[in-house]
Order: sequence, then structure tokens, then C-alpha cells
Amino acid sequence: MEEEVLGKAYDSRLMRRLLAYMRPYRRTVGVSLVFLLANSILQTAGPLLTKLAVDRYLDPSSRRFATPLDGFLAADPWTGLAQITLLYLLSVAGALVCDFAESYLMQWTGQKAMFDLRRQIMERLQALDVSYYDHNPVGRLVTRVTTDVDTLNDLFSSGLVTILGDLLMLGFIIAVMLRLSPGLTGLLLAVMPAVIFVTMIFRRTVQASYRRIRVAIARINSYLQEHVNGMAVLQLFNREQRSRTQFDDINRAHMDAYKDAITAYGWFYPVVEFLSMLALAMLLVYGGFRISQGALSLGILIAFFQYGLRFFRPIQDLSEKYNILQGAMAAAERIFKLIDTPALIVSPEKAETIAAHPGSPAVEFDRVWFAYKDDDWVLRDVSFQIRRGETIAVVGHTGAGKTTLISLLLRFYDVRQGVIRIDGVDVRAVSLNELRRRFGVVLQDPYLFTGTLASNIRLGTTGISDEAMVAAAERVNLLDYVERLPDRFEHPVRERGSGFSTGQKQLISFARALAHNPSILILDEATSSVDTETEMRVREALDRLVEGRTSIIIAHRLSTIQRADRILVMHKGQLREQGSHQELLAKRGIYWKLYQLQYKDQDTRRVGSPAPVPGA
Repeated sequence: MEEEVLGKAYDSRLMRRLLAYMRPYRRTVGVSLVFLLANSILQTAGPLLTKLAVDRYLDPSSRRFATPLDGFLAADPWTGLAQITLLYLLSVAGALVCDFAESYLMQWTGQKAMFDLRRQIMERLQALDVSYYDHNPVGRLVTRVTTDVDTLNDLFSSGLVTILGDLLMLGFIIAVMLRLSPGLTGLLLAVMPAVIFVTMIFRRTVQASYRRIRVAIARINSYLQEHVNGMAVLQLFNREQRSRTQFDDINRAHMDAYKDAITAYGWFYPVVEFLSMLALAMLLVYGGFRISQGALSLGILIAFFQYGLRFFRPIQDLSEKYNILQGAMAAAERIFKLIDTPALIVSPEKAETIAAHPGSPAVEFDRVWFAYKDDDWVLRDVSFQIRRGETIAVVGHTGAGKTTLISLLLRFYDVRQGVIRIDGVDVRAVSLNELRRRFGVVLQDPYLFTGTLASNIRLGTTGISDEAMVAAAERVNLLDYVERLPDRFEHPVRERGSGFSTGQKQLISFARALAHNPSILILDEATSSVDTETEMRVREALDRLVEGRTSIIIAHRLSTIQRADRILVMHKGQLREQGSHQELLAKRGIYWKLYQLQYKDQDTRRVGSPAPVPGA
């Protein structure tokens, strides 16, 4: 799915919604608009003062053209010119102050509004269920929070205000020019059809270029997100050159789109400049003729030259701001589409409370059916119970549905048919916070966040004291390693735990789970990626973790499976067998075959001779 921009440059529905983010700061916006209005008025004062100086003091033949300031100015030329110069400097200084104040206030307001918008996007991203991330690349979502929000910031901080300021300035300039000389004003406006025609061509060209630019930016973000995370695989298989070639294609598309935009800007401004000079040339001819007839003063002609230069500058700005407006509408469309995406997994309005009942199982799957898509069933009529304090292992071939059981239990997805209960309560009837705080999960690929060891163990949970954190690290055989670090628990952790071994990251994950003291522990292939020596440490930590807790272990290591109270054997989405290690071997069924294929060599390496197979 490409990142296309919206077809029209203005959408009232989107604009109303965007302006709602400015509502908390409406007083600041109001003050900014006052400064904007004052700046637009002061911008028109300079040419009028120039006209007054020429007509009253520098060109005696023009004194017959009276002005409203005649009664306030001195008759002496030097004194009068000094007064006009002072007024001119005051108008310039006033315009400078107003321009700075308006720009500062709108930039401040824009940043505040964008802060609120980014926070809302982040809240929505955290609220969306896991299935949303299965279909949306991370790079594209990052683009929503970064590039798209920055585009809206350009609209808020400069785009809207500049458009309004340019329109106000054009209005004031035209009003003053009509007051001074309707004929010269009509002559200046005569080139406007040509300017409008050139602007329309420029707008279409830049619009197409900006569309390609935004598509290329989204592709670059997605590509970098994927290939930087997979850099080890690229280097392992010597695919750096192929990756660079693919990136060059995406990068070149971005560069070519920018080149087209630069070309459009390159010819647009000179053409508008030429048309403005053409208009001024016509003013010179016509104005000189009118002055020779005594129908026009020299001061008015000079003022028109100054207004002419000011007149075409806002037109150029408006052409550029059109693209900002269109880009902002496109960014708003994509951002609001994300914000409006409903979360499929939400807490119920009237949530039930989970309370331990002696007679009810800790976990119960009751005739559960589930498919990620349509009727491609991943789980078929799965039913089992886990007693409180019991440790079970889940085994099966890849794709048998082992991890899906965990995802449904944590309610990352909802079952299609059947019920999953915790202490007799349907997981769909419990708030998500209440449900998930009961679980501690250790994954095969432990994830560490940028920060410190302490922050990675606590994960923001304020109720975990330093003593509890140290005790958790000690119980999982992590403390002796931490004691060797210069900063101990304040040791910095880089992105994704770079600098820590897989075993160390796994022990940190164990400490994290133990520190949160969950009632149900889930281990998903938690020992499959470590060496034998580290596995001994992890196994000791594992024994302490599961002690006194309901535990669900997905594992391939025989040592872990044999310690389980019960083993569930999944095959093609169905629970086909369950029992202890010896009981399942005695059945000579699916587990027996798995043992022969996967586990027997582990057992042989561990004890030095083949393990006896009951019933063989």
C-alpha cells in the first residue's frame, strides 16, 4: 500500500479537526493574529510615507495633491523629511516586532499542538491489538509520528499564518492602490492572468513531485527499519551489495522526485519575477504619461513601484504554501486514519474481577477454535485445564499452534469459538490490565529497552523496591554478573540489549518476570538459544521461577520438558496427547515420534548412553 497524498488541497472536515488541536491555545493564537494584522498594516505604510515625502517636499509640482498628514507635518522641508523618516523607521521597527512576535507565538503553539498530536498517536499505537502490527510495517507507522506530524507542524506554525498574512497584505495593498490610482492598479493587475496560469502549471508539477517524495520517504523508512534490524543476516549471507542496490533504487526515486520539484521552483520564481518587472515597466510608461499630463503625482508612481514589488511576493508565497497545505491534508488523512482505527481487543465496559477459587482451575481452554484469517484454522476444538501451581509443557511441530495458545491466553487475539477462563472467569470479561498483570512472560528472543538494567527489570513498575529487584536477580543467578559491572543495576543498556550475550539477556528477562511476582508464568522457548553452560544457569533460574506458580512452558529442551508435571502435545492445531513424559512415551504416539526425532539425541548427550524407551 503506497503513501499517496490526498487529491485536493483543502478538506474542510480535516481542517476543522486539525484546528481542534489549536483550541487549547486559542488565546495565544488570538494574540498572534493581532500581531499579524498589525504587521500587514505596517507593511503598507512605507510606500505611503515615501509618496508623502516626494509629493510634499521633493517635487514642488506635486504639492497640489493634498494628504491627510499635511496638518501634522512641518512646512520646512528638512524638518518634514526628518519627521517622515522617523515615522518610516518606526513602521519598519513595528513591523519587525510584530513579525517576530507572530512567528514566535505560532511556532510555540504549533509545537504544543504537535506534542498533543504525537501523544495521541502513541496512545493509539499502544491501544491497537497485535493483529494490526501483523499487517502494517513499523517503518510506515514511524512515518506517521515523524514525517507526517512535521508536515502538520509546518502548516500550523507557518503555513496557515503565512497564507492568512499574504491574503491580508494583498488586500491592504490593493485597497491602498485603488485609493491612490485605479488606473495604475488596473494596469498592475493586468498581468495577473499570466501569473495565475504559470502558478497553475507550477502547482500541478510540484504536486506530482511531492506525491512521489512522500511515497519514497515512506519506502525509505520501511526499508531502513527492516534492513538495519536484519543487518546481521545481511552480513552473514554477504548480501550487503544487493541491499545497497535495492536502497539505491529507492533513494534514487526520492532524489529524482526532489530534482523535479527543484526544477519547478527554478523556473517558477524567475517567470513570476519577469512578469512583475513587466508590470512595473508598464507602470513606468503609463505613469510617466499621466504625470506629464498633470493627472498624477510623482510620489504616487514611486509608491506604486514599491507596492508592485510587495504585491508579487505574497503571490509567490501563496503558490508555495499551497503545496504545504496539500501535503498537510494528506498527512492529516493518514494520521487520522491511524487514530480512528478501532482496537479489536478492548477491555469490557463492566469488567469482572478475577478471584482465586479453590475448586476452579487456574487456566481452562474450553473447546477453543481460532484462525488468523478466514477459516484457516490454527486451533481446532482445543480443551484442557491447568491446576493452580501446576507446571505444564507444550510441545509439537512448528505450526502446531503452541505460541497461538499463549497469544489467546494473553488476549492478543480473541477466540473464534469456545472460551478461555482464568480462575473460572472468561478472559474477555476481564480488563486487559487486570488480565495481563497476572502473567509473567519470558520469550525466546528477550527484548531489552534503552536505559539501565534497573529500568529493564522494573519496566516502570514503581512498586518494585531495590531489595525486591536485587532478590529477583539473585534467585535467577544474575546478581553475580551485575556485581561485576561498574554501575551495577545502573549499568546502561543500549538498544535491544546490544553488548549483552543471549544468556545474559535471558537472565535479565527472568529477573524481570520474577520481580513482578506473577501468578502465572509463561516461558516461550526460553532456553533454546543459549549454550550448555548458560543453560545450566538458566535451568536453575527456571526451577526457582516456576516454584509455587502456575507455569506454561513451550520448549524443545528435554530437561525442561521432563520436569513438567504434565505435557500437552499439539499436532495440526489439535491437542492430541497429554500426560507425563513416561506416560506419553509408553503410548508410542506423536510424542514418542517427537522424542525419537528431537529429544533422544539430547538425552544421549546428557547421560552418555541412549535413554530407555518404554515399550520399545
